[in-house]
Amino acid sequence: MIVLGVILLVIGFLTGISILWTIGIILVVVGAILWILGAMGHAVAGRRHYW
Repeated sequence: MIVLGVILLVIGFLTGISILWTIGIILVVVGAILWILGAMGHAVAGRRHYW
């Protein structure tokens, strides 16, 4: 999700399409939040990994 957000940010920046820029920012933020919650050991979307 974070990678897709960064790709959309770059494409939106290069082409000047603001909706891609906005969606990219949202995806990066949501992906970072889910990554942090998963790293802290919380179950994200019903999934729990023990490693």
